Parts: sequence; structure tokens; C-alpha cells
Amino acid sequence: MISSIYSSVTEAVAAAKTASVRYAELSLNERRQVIEAVKTALRPIAGELAALTVAETCMGNETDKTEKIRLAIEKTPGVEDLITEVNTGDHGMTLYELAPAGVVCAVQPSTNPCATLINNTIGMLAAGNSVVHCPHPRALRVSQLVTAVISNAVMDTCNIPDLVVTLHESLMGYTKELMSHPDVDLVVCTGGADALHQAMNSGKRVIGAGPANPVAIVDETADMKQAAYDIVRGAAFDHNLMCTSEKAIVVTEPAADALIYQLLKNGVYYVKNEEDIEKLLRTAITEDRVINKKLEGKSADKILASAGISCSSPVKLIVVETKKTHLFATLELLMPLVPLIKAADFQQALETAFELEQGFKHTATIHSQCIEHLNRAAQKMQTSVFVKNGPSLLGVGFDLEGHASFTVATATGEGTATARHFTRRRRCTLTDGFSLR
Repeated sequence: MISSIYSSVTEAVAAAKTASVRYAELSLNERRQVIEAVKTALRPIAGELAALTVAETCMGNETDKTEKIRLAIEKTPGVEDLITEVNTGDHGMTLYELAPAGVVCAVQPSTNPCATLINNTIGMLAAGNSVVHCPHPRALRVSQLVTAVISNAVMDTCNIPDLVVTLHESLMGYTKELMSHPDVDLVVCTGGADALHQAMNSGKRVIGAGPANPVAIVDETADMKQAAYDIVRGAAFDHNLMCTSEKAIVVTEPAADALIYQLLKNGVYYVKNEEDIEKLLRTAITEDRVINKKLEGKSADKILASAGISCSSPVKLIVVETKKTHLFATLELLMPLVPLIKAADFQQALETAFELEQGFKHTATIHSQCIEHLNRAAQKMQTSVFVKNGPSLLGVGFDLEGHASFTVATATGEGTATARHFTRRRRCTLTDGFSLR
């Protein structure tokens, strides 16, 4: 196995720079071959990577992480995402094509380390770039393993070493140095707020994923059985670590009882009494009004046990009935514990959901059979990911429709980022030719 792990930023960038020059000479078909080789190398070890991720980060669960990794492998778009535009007229032709950005610094999260790294790498290789990964400290070892597997697959296919590299340690100092390195052409940040702030101040072009607090709206016209199933599926998936997962439920009063009944049938532990709400509050949120990192990505059963609440059957999701001002509603908890807020009617539900989303413009979902309500919600929320009558998972490519993307770039406006976003748009003009009209 070749080395893809470097002990200094200077060495890593120099290696990636040399590799990017050679890689830029390859044809699109050769890029396709590289990407297919990467997928072939990763497919057999998806479950192993999921297990290693849970062991190292102590967050989430193997089954869902395996599903995420497989989604990244199979549904991340490649060179087919690089669209060419042509304008012709009386005086000639103007061609727009997407060219490689060069060397990319990619900052990865601890919540979805392997899936995001794989998803980003495939898109960046499709775009013609080399990549220097900055894994989160909580997922360093498994990120290094994925990088090495990808790097070896690339080397075996096109004989270019160091196209995808990383560092031997994950330090904020390294990340800052890498972001501002003169030979880095693009920074893609899917990390936390501190990393995003550094990226935005690096002086480089940035694709940045911002904060989120996704809300699910349910009105009285919804299919309650399906709505409850979808909400639990999205909010409980990988113990709510996905940035797009439902973090709050807003339901109209006429729909509330029916929705709660169906939630209970889908493995929800419903909390309404103040004593238990207070126990959960003291357990999930610290005195500094931030989430308890020890419970981040832990199971609903683990959270209930930590709060001293007994339950006779396994629980997928904890739903707490509360007000829109409660910390459960305003903080992104990253655990399978979500608030349910009742609203008098759809207009109040929409206004409440808008407040809870906090202008992040990240993700929202709605369950309704009323076209007017569906349209009003989409127009009001203005989120990068908006799902109608389905789980939030559909917004990042699960199931049959849409491509996979684990970088929802709200801070810089790209939305669900894919290969085309990791490029430079170039314009070429030819006078007096190639117009057939």
C-alpha cells in the first residue's frame, strides 16, 4: 500500500499539486475509470468502515452508517455532472465548460466522516482535482484508512500517486495552514462552526456547509400514518447525526392527536409531563446551554437511561411536547430527541417552523395533501433542501430520486454540492463559426 498520509502540510500540498498537474492531462473517460476503481475498492468494506467509525467516534450505529457509505459510493455523480453550455449566434459560438479547480482542501465532519469523505472525493476527482483531506480528530484513523484505500485505487488505475492525501494528525493549526496555503485553490468545509469561520477567512474560494435546525411541518390533511413513519425514519436515522435530519416537529392542533398516535406506533417514546422533560433537559443540555457531547449520536434508549427514565420496550426516537422557545426546539441536538410544538392552524405552524429554522436556509420537510400549503411552505422556508411528503433522507439522495450529497453548502449558496461545484467555469469564444441556423 502506498503512503497517502503526510506529516506536514507543506509535504501534503506539494504532493497533491504534482498529482493534480498529471491528473489534468487525463481524459474524461480516464477519470471515469478512476472513479469506478475507487467505488470497486470501497464496496466490499462499507460495513467494516461503518463499524470502525462507530468504534472511533462513539456516535451513531453501524447499520445506518453502512447505508450512508453505500449511498455515497453508488449515488455520488461523476463526470456526467459536468455540464457543457453552448450559445451560438450570427457572429459565432460561445462555449462554457467546467475545468478543474486544482488542489482542494476538504474539511470533514465527525458525524458523517466516511460518507462525506467518499462523496466529496468522488465529486472532486470527477471534476479533475486532487484532494488534501482534513478529517475531524474524532474520526482520524478511519478517515486515514478511507484515504489510503482511495489513493491506492487511483494509483493502480492511472499510476498517479498522491491524488488523494491526508495528514498524520488532525489539528486546528494544520487545518488553518492548509486552508491558507498558496497552492490550495479551493476549500470545501463540511466541518463545524469554527472550521467554517476559518475557511471563510482564508482568502480562498470556499464551499461551506452552515448550521442547521431542520423542521418537519404536519397539517391536518396529511396522511398521518405515512407522516409519522417518515419523521421517525429521518429523525432516528444514525441517531439523528445527519445535518438534514428532522430536529423539530410542528403540527397543527387538529392533526396533533392523530400524529402522536401514529408516532407511538413507530417506536416513539412520547414525553409530556414536566418532570420527565426536566430530567431530559438536564441530561441532554449542559449548564452552559450547549448539547451534552457525551450523548451526541447516542441511542434513544441510552438517553432515556441517562435521564433516569425507564421504558419497557426499545425506543427509536424521543419526542417531547414543548414550546417553540424551549432549548430542545432552538438547539441542534444531534441526538434522537426532538420537540413537538402544536400550532393553532397552518399559518401559525408555518410561522413557527420558520422561526425554528432560524434563517439557516438548510432543510425543512412538510407533510400535507394541500397543494397550497405545500407551495406556501416551500416559498416561505427557502431552504436548500425541501422535502414534501417524505423523510428528510430523500433530500440527500436516499431512495430512488436525486443524487447523493453530504455537503449542503448553505453558507456559500451551492446547496447540495456535487462535481460541478468543485470546478472553475471557463468561457471560450469562436468568432464567425459553428452556427448552423
